[in-house]
Amino acid sequence: MQIIRDIIAASISVKEEILQNEELLTSIEKAVSIITLAFENGNKVLFCGNGGSAADAQHLAAEFSGRFYKNRKALPSEALHCNTSYLTAVANDYSFDVIYSRLVDGIGEAGDVLVGLSTSGNSANIVKAFEVAAGKQMINIGFTGITGGTLKAYSDVLINVPSSDTPRIQESHIMIGHIICQLVEENLFATTN
Repeated sequence: MQIIRDIIAASISVKEEILQNEELLTSIEKAVSIITLAFENGNKVLFCGNGGSAADAQHLAAEFSGRFYKNRKALPSEALHCNTSYLTAVANDYSFDVIYSRLVDGIGEAGDVLVGLSTSGNSANIVKAFEVAAGKQMINIGFTGITGGTLKAYSDVLINVPSSDTPRIQESHIMIGHIICQLVEENLFATTN
């Protein structure tokens, strides 16, 4: 029983650190503004991640393209790993490191937003995607752990959770992602139920 309490306490502790981190809260606020503006301008929001972070990417994309709280129109958002034929072909024919960058090159447009989730901040395929996105005048939002890793240098907005423990980082990523989804939805659909 105590280990369960310890794990819950560790998760709460990371969230308390986020709550006290003004710089991080400001980054979350910036992400809300950037994504709101992108949708207002008719652009899309793309998500990418690996493993559990891929699941989080898919979850957050669905909050925009489906709904969060409000019954409203769908917003153009998708997770880049969902086409398994594309994913396995490119990984096989080229390299796993370019699975996201090739797709960003194919469908990304200036003004679109790319959200990359990587607990270490060092996932090569996400770094390469951010490089391509920057060259296409897209906006990069990095969700990472405490250091930001390599993604730090390529992120227009860095949301670096103050932890180096992967599960605690991912728990905070989904919390922050939900905050962003809620506030973007409220910004865009203030009069919708």
